[in-house]
This record gives sequence, structure tokens and C-alpha cells, in this order.
Amino acid sequence: MLHYASLTLGECVITYFFLGVRGHSGFYVAAHMNSYLLASRPKTLPAAIVPVWVGCALAYHLTGAWDGWLAFYTVMGAVWIQIATNFFNDAIDSEKGADTDARLGPVRATATGRLSLKTVYIAAFVCLLLASAFGWPLFVARGWPMIVIAVPSFYLAYGYTGGPFPLAYKGLGELFVILFFGLVAVMGTVFVQTGVWYVEALVAGLAIGCLSAVLIAINNLRDVDEDSSNDKRTLAVKWGRPAVLRLVWMMCLIAYTSAVWLFGSVSGLLYFLPAFIVGLLIIANIYKHLPGQIYNKFLAMAALQLILYAVAFMLNCRV
Repeated sequence: MLHYASLTLGECVITYFFLGVRGHSGFYVAAHMNSYLLASRPKTLPAAIVPVWVGCALAYHLTGAWDGWLAFYTVMGAVWIQIATNFFNDAIDSEKGADTDARLGPVRATATGRLSLKTVYIAAFVCLLLASAFGWPLFVARGWPMIVIAVPSFYLAYGYTGGPFPLAYKGLGELFVILFFGLVAVMGTVFVQTGVWYVEALVAGLAIGCLSAVLIAINNLRDVDEDSSNDKRTLAVKWGRPAVLRLVWMMCLIAYTSAVWLFGSVSGLLYFLPAFIVGLLIIANIYKHLPGQIYNKFLAMAALQLILYAVAFMLNCRV
């Protein structure tokens, strides 16, 4: 008899292939594969893809060229690290009792018993192995700086919610995102493409990091009551809603001020207008509404703002 909650991802795919989608077993394996998709949180992947996208666009803007294969290896490495982080987060939050029935966000695979704790941990380590495989050509191309980037990135995939000093539980989630989904990701991508560290990459990385951190801030505002009861000391819990609201608009201000510094022309800045409007709507709505289910809508708007900003950035770089 198959124990579906403990199937690894590879076993699930093989079983699904041989059993097919028809029949009792096939139905459960299909549902199990869907649980892996749920735990991977595909809606978070723009936060991994956008920094690489922006970094490649900036590299082209600065040098007039970019390498498609290096871009592919970079984005795949970033995506697998992101998915590993999501798997670790799903497992660790369940282990700590942070995901409860009072949760306002999406259903979690481990907490609801759709996947076992061991299975999710194994999936996370498999994702890190895949990230390592895609990172190898980057090491061959650019050497030891790739190790300096990879080691903390790999550890913090786990250390964001696990280990002796879990960042998400200490109110450091926003700072982590600004550093690793902004500065490190964009500057690292530009370095991979060009072999040079540019100040423009630092500014662009700060902008992308701030807009990505807006997602975390809104997520933590939504979950403030649940996190407070589970000793998850996010900034929303530690500082309170008014301070985090100010932080959100400050991060948006930094992002659009960075765009002015990078692309000073009026015509260039007009490309950022759709993202800017969405940002204003986000700020107006989170000021208007108390934390609750409606914040899921604002999270989607924050993701849209990030993508629109990246599109505007690309258009300014003329990629």
C-alpha cells in the first residue's frame, strides 16, 4: 500500500507516470503532486525572477551586451533557492506551530497534513542541490565571488525561519529581503554578466529589494494577530501597524527615487507611472483597511507593482 503523505517528489512523479490519472491511486498521486506545488508557492517566484531580469537589463544598459546562458543559469539558481526557502518555511512554521487554523493566508501543505514534515525537508534539500547544479557554470565563469554569494544564500534558505536565529521570527524579514532579493541578487547578476561591480547595480538592487520587502511587510501585517500569539516577532508585531505603514511608503519612495537617479529623463520616468500608481493604491488601501483577508488582495497588488517596475526598468534599458 502506498503512503502518499511520505512520497518524495521523485517517487510521486514516477508513480503518477505509471499509474496515470485514472483510478483511485492515480487520483491520490495527482493530489500529492498538487501538494508539492502548493508548498512551492509559485506566486512568490516573481521575487526571485525580477532581480535577475533587472540585473540583465542593467548589464545590457551599461555594456551593450548580455549573455543568455548565464542569465538562464542565474534565474534557475535563484528560482530553486526560492522554492527551497518556501519548502523550509512550510515545514518549520508547521513544526513551530506558527501555521494555525486561524491563518488568513494560503493553505500550508505541512500544517494541514498534505505532506509529511520529512518529505518537505527532503524536497527543500533537493531544490538546493538543483540550485547548486545551475550555480556551477556561474562559478566557472566568475570564480570565488559566486561562492561568497552562494554560501549565505543557501544557509538562509533554511535560516530565514530555522536555526538558532530565525530571521523571520526576529523582525528581520524585511531587511533579509532587501539584502538578498535586492542588493545581492541584482548586483550579483550584473557581476555575472559583466565581471564588474557597478554602483548603478547597487542602486537598482536597493530599489528592487525595497519593493520586494513591501510584499513581506504586507504579509506580516495580515498575519500580525496569529504571529503575535505564536511568538513570531515580525516588525508588524514589534513595531505595530502605524510604524510598518510608514515603512511601506518609505520603501516605495526609495524605489522610485532610485529610478529618478538611474533614469533622469521625463520620458524614461513615464514608464514607471503604472507601477507608481499601483504603489499609491497599495498605500491608500493598507491605511484604510485593518489587517485581514483583504490583505491578500494587497499582496497581489504589491507583486504587480514589482513586475511593472521591472518592465519599466527594462524599457528604460532598451532591452
